[in-house]
Amino acid sequence: MPSTPVSAVMTPKVVTVRPDQSLAEAADVLAENGIGAAPVVDENGTLVGLLRDEDLLISESRLHLPTMISILPGIEITLPGAARRYDEELKQAIASTVDGVMERKFASLAPDASLEDLATLMHESEVTHVPVVEDGKVVGIATRGDIVRHLAATT
Repeated sequence: MPSTPVSAVMTPKVVTVRPDQSLAEAADVLAENGIGAAPVVDENGTLVGLLRDEDLLISESRLHLPTMISILPGIEITLPGAARRYDEELKQAIASTVDGVMERKFASLAPDASLEDLATLMHESEVTHVPVVEDGKVVGIATRGDIVRHLAATT
């Protein structure tokens, strides 16, 4: 039995945002369309990022202060991972555009990838939205809900 391609389950009409859009505009786009993420495309329509609803939450949340360890009185060491996380969160918290908070490293698949590839990627990487890309352009977006709807329709 041939495997189901991602193109059979993805949402082909993709709502996108631009890197230069304000966070308020981007939040409106997500809310008005009832979606949890949107691919970010440049002026040529090329995929440059992924904006997730959780990326917008950072501006309203508490920052995680870096963890410090006291070795001797007056000598403290900041754990490298904690400092890096704080720096990233601070940049996101003060950002005013999509470009400042979007994910730059994210998973994507081609339309001819298999449903098994999609499900495995989502499970192993703990992602909920995967842009479907062909020649650098977004041709769809696949979500966990798309997989569940496909399973319900075919079983």
